[in-house]
Amino acid sequence: MQFDSMSDFFHMGGYAFYVWLSYGVTLACVATLIVGSARQKGRVLREIAQKMQREQRLKQNRSTKQ
Repeated sequence: MQFDSMSDFFHMGGYAFYVWLSYGVTLACVATLIVGSARQKGRVLREIAQKMQREQRLKQNRSTKQ
């Protein structure tokens, strides 16, 4: 579909509210997924690092006690 002007493009043939609302909702959902995934990844990496440090301390304690 071609538009004669930018105003017609933004008006979307009378369906602008629904079209732009759907774009906005989609963008918000994708942004939420990206931010949530990044936070979860950081949390998992911190937990793994803590677990590795804990295991290393336990290993050192076991070797010094023997």
